[in-house]
Parts: sequence; C-alpha cells; structure tokens
Amino acid sequence: MLHRKLYQLCSEHREVCIFLRDQQRWIDRATILDIEGDLVTIRYESDEEDELCAWEEMVRIESIGAVSQKMASVPKGNVDPVVSEDCPEAERIRNPNSDTGSDGV
Repeated sequence: MLHRKLYQLCSEHREVCIFLRDQQRWIDRATILDIEGDLVTIRYESDEEDELCAWEEMVRIESIGAVSQKMASVPKGNVDPVVSEDCPEAERIRNPNSDTGSDGV
C-alpha cells in the first residue's frame, strides 16, 4: 500500500512530509523524485546558518514510517480568506436550509 501511494505522490510531484523511522526525524516539504526498487529519492530544502540548502536523499522504503501531505492552508496576517460567495459557481457549497431556487411555499 505504501509503495503504491509513494508512486502516486511521485507522479503527481506533490509536496509531502516524510517521517524516517530509523533516524526518528521528519523531513518537511519534500518532493519524491524517483522510486527504484526499494529506494526512494527525495528532495527538500532547509535553512542552515542563514543559507538555504537543497538536499537530495535516497532512503529505503522500509525506513519510511509515515507520509503526510498538506490539504489546505490559511495565510497569516491581515488577509481575507476566500469564502463561498467568492468561489466559482461550480465549487460553491450549498446551504441545505436555503430557499434559493424554490417557490417559497
């Protein structure tokens, strides 16, 4: 199951967080570049001593304990979030108690 999910995330080039069991650490905002046999190549960036460093690592599938991905985010600061009235018609969530489209009887 994990193998299939990793292939899917690799083909979609999605950003993920990966927990490495053997090192007991999380790798945040990683991209899965390639899967060859039981080796997974991942790429991520880190800030070290005021430098932005890009890393590529090869890890074994059995050392991956968890993979998670961000579903959504909300910006911090003085920004108005997008609400349903601002969304395209096809993406709006309908209120089941609303009377729109009915004759009001």
